[in-house]
Amino acid sequence: MGSGSGQELGDADLLARHVAGDPDAFGELVRRHRDRLWAVALRTLGDREEAADAVQDALVSAFRAAHTFRGQSAVTTWLHRITVNACLDRARKAASRRTAPLNDTERLEQLLEPHESAEEPAERHDLHRQLLAALATLPTDQRAALVLVDMQGYAVAEAAEILGVPTGTVKSRCARGRARLAPVLTHLRGDPVDNTGTGGGRNRTPGTSVPPASGPTDPGPSGPAAVKGGGGRA
Repeated sequence: MGSGSGQELGDADLLARHVAGDPDAFGELVRRHRDRLWAVALRTLGDREEAADAVQDALVSAFRAAHTFRGQSAVTTWLHRITVNACLDRARKAASRRTAPLNDTERLEQLLEPHESAEEPAERHDLHRQLLAALATLPTDQRAALVLVDMQGYAVAEAAEILGVPTGTVKSRCARGRARLAPVLTHLRGDPVDNTGTGGGRNRTPGTSVPPASGPTDPGPSGPAAVKGGGGRA
């Protein structure tokens, strides 16, 4: 694959080239999609190290399973599905071995995007801390649905395809998660108690969706293990 040719090829073509033995094709796919996979993993797991490991697990799985891709969905959907499954597996394993609750302060510090505090007003920074802390209290399946639909902007149908569940299940998980977060969301918007506003986006109950994360996306840990974070966007 010549210099710059990766930018000219579609994701499916890159994956096919990887299967055919091109040593650079999969690296270009990683560069294109790693930021969004990292954002989903971080907000689903609420822990930087766990999220980094989940993304690495997912990319290794995708690297090895590329020959099974049949083009029935977009490559990005396929990668997100593998990543979310890796996150859910890690969350279940962590829950089974956890003997004590995580320190709340430590959890918040891991979740915060480090450059946001320097670039956003203190008040917004505090509200973002509260949102992330509240999101971390949700069951993993509800959190994953809310991260995809409300924070990453996927349509319910797309989120359902990524999660491998019916659209009704995604809607139900989002509704239950939003109901649990309603007091925090009301506070974040500075709204009165009434949640019947007309804001929101597609597939969302008015006045109850989780605000998208503010500020630049946390690029993830830096260093030689490039699959653990950072990289370019598609």
